Amino acid sequence: MNLETSPTVVIVPGLRDFVSDHWQTHLAADLGDARTVAALERNKLSRRDRVAALDDVIRQIDGPIVLVAHSAGVMTTVHWAQHTMRPVQGALLVTPADLELPLPEGYPTTHDLEKGGWLPVPRRRLPFPSIVAASRNDALGGYRRVSGMAEAWGSRLVDLGDVGHANPASGHGRWPRASELLDELIAHSTVDAHV
Repeated sequence: MNLETSPTVVIVPGLRDFVSDHWQTHLAADLGDARTVAALERNKLSRRDRVAALDDVIRQIDGPIVLVAHSAGVMTTVHWAQHTMRPVQGALLVTPADLELPLPEGYPTTHDLEKGGWLPVPRRRLPFPSIVAASRNDALGGYRRVSGMAEAWGSRLVDLGDVGHANPASGHGRWPRASELLDELIAHSTVDAHV
């Protein structure tokens, strides 16, 4: 791959704070030049502030970008995509959290998410190629509903099998499959750009 045209990878975490053993943290370290959207210190449930934080990172990048989002970071990404004109080479959207249904205890309530501006989840086609990587046993997003989101977004759906929420709690600290899917997305979107 030509380094001059290699995209900058932007890591979009969910609602969590920094987690050193999360696969996104490992991926960013492995890539070396990836940019990560920092966790919010205030207004942690504000969709507007999370979208603004993503936009701030992206505005600092010249050249092509690829987004790598997880959980509610997927929702940040799809909300951002509804209002941007910035070209994106592609997005890897891993185990989207279904914020429209009640989440397990310990997670934000549907009321708090609605108050934070997260609902409804956008269901318009994304203006860039994307892969939605879905789990069959994710407590934060049922496979059937995530499949429907992928279809609405125009994303290619990848069935990950039983990987839980693809986070450290489900055994996914270092997760090579993320790198494989990212490489596949970049290769595919680069081919599409030259067709």
